[in-house]
Amino acid sequence: MLPLSDHNPSRTTPFINYLLIAANIFMFFWELSLGPAIERDLFLVSFVPARFWAAPFYLPNLIRILISMFLHGGWLHLGGNMLYLWIFGDNIEDRLGHFKYVIFYLLCGLIATMTHAVMNAESRLPSIGASGAIAGVLGAYILLFPKAQVTTLIPIFVFITIREIPAVLVLGLWFVLQLFVGVASIGPQAANAGGVAVFAHIGGFIAGMLLVVVMGGYRRPRQTTTFDRSM
Repeated sequence: MLPLSDHNPSRTTPFINYLLIAANIFMFFWELSLGPAIERDLFLVSFVPARFWAAPFYLPNLIRILISMFLHGGWLHLGGNMLYLWIFGDNIEDRLGHFKYVIFYLLCGLIATMTHAVMNAESRLPSIGASGAIAGVLGAYILLFPKAQVTTLIPIFVFITIREIPAVLVLGLWFVLQLFVGVASIGPQAANAGGVAVFAHIGGFIAGMLLVVVMGGYRRPRQTTTFDRSM
């Protein structure tokens, strides 16, 4: 299932969400500008679990956590992540407020990265992408807006259909899939096997559910008063 949009209008302009999307796109074009040196240079600036645990308090290793949250491995990786952030991020920013949303997003990304690092401590493969932080956005969304309708593209064998599906089903199935793949991937052979960092998704999703409550997002926003101007 691929979400295309949600029916959950935001009360405020989500300019932080726009800036996050712009930052990810900017960093991707920076990656493209590296040319033949892209693989070498990305390894230098991206998060690598084994390298991190060798010196966890080494400042460059800490900076790499932040940088890696804005790097992507290709157009599909970038496009998929930005689609999810575009659809679901505005409502979380609306509930938390602009400043808290920045903190929320970065904390989700940090927790997601550290979850991946713990579960893949010996991996020497770079871990890049915004999906851990975005998973936190999804976790917050499923808690705050479970009944929101999401326009979803659903492939059924050779057919494709578009349906309105509650967010709790769309995002719940996504999380269950991450859990299934994560459990299946546990083992010594996973240390240097490439693929999707599912434990970053799992850690980010759970972090988002917890943080949005701690940061006050679960409280309903104050309603604005409307006056009858016909009198």
